[in-house]
Amino acid sequence: MDSRSFKTVSLNKNTVNKEWLLVDATDQTLGRFASKIAMLLRGKYKASYTPHVDCGDNVIVINAEKIRMTGKKWAQKEYVHYSGYPGGQKIEIAKDFVKKGNGPERIIIKAVRGMLPHTRLGDAIINNLKVYQGDKHNQEAQQPKLINLNDLR
Repeated sequence: MDSRSFKTVSLNKNTVNKEWLLVDATDQTLGRFASKIAMLLRGKYKASYTPHVDCGDNVIVINAEKIRMTGKKWAQKEYVHYSGYPGGQKIEIAKDFVKKGNGPERIIIKAVRGMLPHTRLGDAIINNLKVYQGDKHNQEAQQPKLINLNDLR
């Protein structure tokens, strides 16, 4: 067999095939849910995965307020922010973080962002995630496919 007939396919931004996926966060555990969303955003489940290209799908998350955290995480999990100035470190508990106007959407976005590359590519990939409270979302025109995350490995 001739070895020249095998070619490695490397995608670029013009040849990527992106889909819109709809995911329901009802009664999902935050960490496991975020890791599956990160896998969908990154595109690692696709046969044509290319590490240096945004080849994942666009993901819409609905019912963000129904996400679960195990144990005492609502009372003990800390979100730390540092402004860069002396005395500029702020620590908020998850329950207070949601009440201060950030909403449960920010908790999901922060969890997923932490599982993506901490590079410009990760910054571009996180823009493919849309998170909403309730069943309504603004992407009906894209005709997203409803998927069940429990069926994914």
